[in-house]
Amino acid sequence: MSGSGTGVEMGAQAARSRAVAVLRVRGRALALALLPAAAAVILLAGGSTAHFVGPGWDAARLVLVPVAVLALVAAAGVALLVARARPAMSPTVPVPEDAAPDLYRMVRDLADRLGVPAPSAIALTPDCDSWLEDRTHRAHGLPPAEEHDDIAGAGRYPAQRSGAAPVLVIGSPFLWWMRVGELRAVLAPVVAGTGPSAHPDIAAARRFVRGLDAAVAVTSAPHRGPLFRGSLAGVAWVARALLRGCRVHAAEMERGVAAAAAERAQAVDYGLRIVAQEQVGLAYAGWDRLLTRVALPAWRMGRWPCHLSAGVVAALTELSRRDRLAEGFASRLGERPACDLLEEPGAVDEAVSLLAARLFHGGPAETGPDWSPVHWSDYPEEVVDRKWRTDAARLHRVLDALGVRLATGGGSPGHDGPTLSRVLDHLTVPRPAPPGPAGPPDRPPAP
Repeated sequence: MSGSGTGVEMGAQAARSRAVAVLRVRGRALALALLPAAAAVILLAGGSTAHFVGPGWDAARLVLVPVAVLALVAAAGVALLVARARPAMSPTVPVPEDAAPDLYRMVRDLADRLGVPAPSAIALTPDCDSWLEDRTHRAHGLPPAEEHDDIAGAGRYPAQRSGAAPVLVIGSPFLWWMRVGELRAVLAPVVAGTGPSAHPDIAAARRFVRGLDAAVAVTSAPHRGPLFRGSLAGVAWVARALLRGCRVHAAEMERGVAAAAAERAQAVDYGLRIVAQEQVGLAYAGWDRLLTRVALPAWRMGRWPCHLSAGVVAALTELSRRDRLAEGFASRLGERPACDLLEEPGAVDEAVSLLAARLFHGGPAETGPDWSPVHWSDYPEEVVDRKWRTDAARLHRVLDALGVRLATGGGSPGHDGPTLSRVLDHLTVPRPAPPGPAGPPDRPPAP
């Protein structure tokens, strides 16, 4: 497909013009830093050629040369920090090509249909979202790029360009709950966004904005000492000023890129994408309930469910089988699930589940004596029963502190009977009213 529609062209032109505006901000900052040096060079050259002579010109040279040196040193420091600061990357589980050859093949076929370069790699995240993430950090120089007419990259891309393409991050609930066709329809607008990474202006603007953002994060890190933050206060001020100058242009550039990518992906499985969006909402609701109601109690006990993605699939499958509103979803369960594109879905699910526990609960990154996995077959005994016993023991201690005993008999504290019986007795047995203040004396009856 050519991808030369009106929507694609408009989004491409808007994104490219905004990228040029971002680069113009960078150019103006560089020109401002080099202006004192240029003036100093002119004064020094004029003095050596006997054009700018006299006490006034000598004083100007004495003042301007140190200012130019300080400006160059400050500009070099800012440029070095921006170039060396590494942008933050989302924690993900990498999926190499040998672990999911079918998945890589599907993504490459989708990129060929869209006429864009294929992502350089695929990673999974424990979230109901998918995006492209540029993880190419080059401290020196710019990557080689080719000229194209539009940002979507309608031309063919050589093999050496695949290393500069962004990484495709896929939400693990999508990969397990959706069918292969639904996943491809959902990923079509995301994969279509790899085209802008090949455009030199947009790629340079994105690197500049990410470098400024990383530089601000480095200078304002809380674990840095006050001496370090004080020495970099000027660099942080310059980086924030540049970010404010290009913030609007960068936002409009990304909006244009998204519009062009969405317009390009409309011709690929458009009807199936509408159905797949319903599955996106269902997967999000099931994933949220699974984390808050099922995984969180286990995390608090030092156990992490090792197959969260499979658990949300089982819960949503049971829901779609018994819910009348989900009768249409039962027919899709016979199709091939997207997780079959992985060679070892269980191992990948376990890695994603551990990452989810680390991100959403703060657990350690590795299994230990106090942080062990639990399978769904052992979940009722290892987590549910343990949680109920812990809550019951806590309630017994409260009832013992209140002096509650069973009405049918006595006993030692903690062995007065079942928890429910003690609570019911405490709620149903009448208690004596507390003594109140003395009322007024009785009046004699009226005649």
